[in-house]
Amino acid sequence: MKTTYVYLLSMLLLATACMQTKSNDNEGSGAGNKFQEKFRPQVHFTPQKHWMNDPNGMVYYKGEYHLFYQHYPEKSVWGPMHWGHAISTDLVHWEHMPIAIYPDSLGYIFSGSAVADHNNTSGLGTKENPPLVAFFTYHDMKAEKEGRFTEIESQAIAYSLDKGRTWTKYKGNPVVKNPGIRDFRDPKVIWHNDSKQWIMSIASGQVIKFYSSPNCLDWTYLSEFGEGRGEHGGVWECPDLFPLQVKGSNETKWVLIVNINPGGPAGGSATQYFVGDFNGKEFISAQSKTQWMDYGKDNYAGVTWSNAPESRRILIGWMNNWEYAGEKPCIEWSGAATFPRELGLVKELDTYLLTSEPVKEIEKLYGEKVEFINQDIKGIMTISDRIPFAKSPVDIRLRFDIADKTKMGFPSKYGITLKNSRGEYITVGYDNVDSFFYVDRTNAVGEVFSEKFALTHIVPFIANGNYADWRIVVDKTSLEFFAADNKVVITDLYYPTEDFDIIEIFAENGQIRLGEALFTELKSIWK
Repeated sequence: MKTTYVYLLSMLLLATACMQTKSNDNEGSGAGNKFQEKFRPQVHFTPQKHWMNDPNGMVYYKGEYHLFYQHYPEKSVWGPMHWGHAISTDLVHWEHMPIAIYPDSLGYIFSGSAVADHNNTSGLGTKENPPLVAFFTYHDMKAEKEGRFTEIESQAIAYSLDKGRTWTKYKGNPVVKNPGIRDFRDPKVIWHNDSKQWIMSIASGQVIKFYSSPNCLDWTYLSEFGEGRGEHGGVWECPDLFPLQVKGSNETKWVLIVNINPGGPAGGSATQYFVGDFNGKEFISAQSKTQWMDYGKDNYAGVTWSNAPESRRILIGWMNNWEYAGEKPCIEWSGAATFPRELGLVKELDTYLLTSEPVKEIEKLYGEKVEFINQDIKGIMTISDRIPFAKSPVDIRLRFDIADKTKMGFPSKYGITLKNSRGEYITVGYDNVDSFFYVDRTNAVGEVFSEKFALTHIVPFIANGNYADWRIVVDKTSLEFFAADNKVVITDLYYPTEDFDIIEIFAENGQIRLGEALFTELKSIWK
């Protein structure tokens, strides 16, 4: 959700200057020429048309993954927020549904969450037909315009008795009134089994407040977390609290995701996280260093699905940044989601680190494959002439031999570049001298629309071991880079004049062996 509403006005004004393409009124996942506009992602979720930002209300219920999202159905810029809605059975292919929740006299419908109330604790359904319950923030624009800043935001609910197809707002809204805070939003609700109660996390200024309820309706304040912890360069938003088992052990820790805008490591919007323990009342963390989920510019407001099968912890974010969200090339639609990611937790010495990787369901999109073995790279090696689908979305896996990284002849930089015939390019690489991963998108746009876009994003990291495994999910206008056993993630957008169809592997000032390289075509989710 946007934190600076003056900026939103500028985005709305910008819409009048944007040339919109012909509207596509078709429903569903699409066929033929649907969703084929310039810059339209082919393997990432996008709205059918017009504006999208934060993912909301993700819940799995009776074989379906529900994705709600902040949506303005009238224009491709931010406006009065609704909850858009899509459903998937496989996290890959999506069916667009009618708008789920509309704004009303109490305000716009800002971000939130949804749960399956299996035991009908709310009494909003029956034992035989328990409800789905959605929690959202009412944002009262009238109160904002009148300067009643502590009355702007409150928490409300809606419920569904037909598998999320239609929603009824609770007559007793709001269920959590504003305690006197300007920014008080984004309720994320979970069931805490140990204390047998619902727990709500609410972003409150620059802390997270926790509330409890036996029934989703009546809420009691518990505690807060965040003062003097993590980064505070902007307002905290979109929290998420959940347990994760530490890989290779029987230990379980609690993770608190906190989105922040501005204040991210690449500038603007970003997601930090804390690892600790939750006892049903307080979240306690000994973590002293700020940890970032993603070091790129374009992964924000990410939260996880409730009730996912097999206790999976699956996250999806908004693939954008508030520094330029309303300034991108004007098109019929605006905003995309990251590819869904499976989260994990590892322990290195005394530090707990979150990992993320594309969900395994990406394999449903796999098409043709091209593999390279034991290639010695010195200078630039163009390989796209051997990849017939180089222009398509692609899942790239690279294994570099780095056993000789301290010896003479090892390159100062190595990596991969995607480019086009116009000289536009984006590079993913590792700097072996100064020890950092980087994505360079300084030349990845045909027309500069923001001075804060064309930058290089880095992640300090000392690469050890014999091999470095990289994975890059490439779409028409985005890449998601995973490295260092999925502890390093960089998500970045780009907008070239023409599609990138040239792929180069490079090594500067030396030679490196590319032990394995696998390029897998990704088929469009809209065809």
